[in-house]
Amino acid sequence: MTKLVSRFLKDESGATAIEYGLIAALISVALITGATTLGSKLNNVFVGISGKMDDAATKAAEQTQE
Repeated sequence: MTKLVSRFLKDESGATAIEYGLIAALISVALITGATTLGSKLNNVFVGISGKMDDAATKAAEQTQE
């Protein structure tokens, strides 16, 4: 019985699997955070471009009416 308990305590294969799982989870969190930040910045850029295009279209329409 003591040999079985001793062998169980020395077995590190489960710990290795847990470590790989934690590494994968941390990488996933980093990727999600990066994608969210990048997505927000891209959204701001496109909103700015859209506003400038609207302003240009409004000015062009005003010039054609004059």
